[in-house]
Amino acid sequence: MPFLKPALFTVMTLIVLAGPGAADPTPGGKWSWPLSPRPTVLRAFDPPDKPWLSGHRGVDLGPTSDGGPVTAPSDGVVAFAGVVVDRPVLTIDQGNGLKSSFEPVTSDLKQGDHVVKGQTVGTVQPGHCGSITCLHWGVRRDGEYVNPLGFVADLRPSVLLPLG
Repeated sequence: MPFLKPALFTVMTLIVLAGPGAADPTPGGKWSWPLSPRPTVLRAFDPPDKPWLSGHRGVDLGPTSDGGPVTAPSDGVVAFAGVVVDRPVLTIDQGNGLKSSFEPVTSDLKQGDHVVKGQTVGTVQPGHCGSITCLHWGVRRDGEYVNPLGFVADLRPSVLLPLG
């Protein structure tokens, strides 16, 4: 497209190279899905406009069977394993300010236990998605919720670049 100005081409190139997710450091490379086979996203990440408003601060994955295994998406250390309000929760600290939380998940792991990518860390329990069993997966970076799918899939928008 000869009519594109060089500055516009540069901006378009930067969007592709530095789009959302491009600067997401993940220890040990790309994370893996916490369920196998690759699950369906039943409910997407939908953060609220303000921290105190309602929203969906993670993704719901499934459907899965009661007692289905949950695996660590990357290496880390168990930061919490217990009950919050009325459901079992497991939180893994992956370092670099990143923490994953899974619910409802029961686990024999304890705070301080080291886990490796792909290791079974717990089992899914019913109760989060009504009549079907699903896994809620949340990820926080420095305390702020981010889309977990950005660690297992390329979420950057497709951008057409001119040839030549």
